[in-house]
Amino acid sequence: MSRNILRLKRRKRIRAKIIGTGVIPRVAVFRSNKNLYLQAIDDQKGVTLAFASTLKDKDPAGRLAQALLSKRIKKIVFDRGGYLYHGKVKQLAQDLRAAGLEF
Repeated sequence: MSRNILRLKRRKRIRAKIIGTGVIPRVAVFRSNKNLYLQAIDDQKGVTLAFASTLKDKDPAGRLAQALLSKRIKKIVFDRGGYLYHGKVKQLAQDLRAAGLEF
């Protein structure tokens, strides 16, 4: 099986177990070859609460954390999107914790 198919299977397994709410949103990570994209999602309403990416931001974790903290959201559920908790995804999680979010 290809690497992407294995990632999609992991993503499906992860998403079956976690859900985001308005109080504790799910922070979903997508990693392309060049950039990282983050979304804070309320799955109950199907709404994106905040968005950040490396396209425009040097520190997307800081910007996302700032947006969530301004909405008085401190706790999140981290959805790594099927990517291994290693490298950029791990650094992103550590940056979110350092910015003041709990998960």
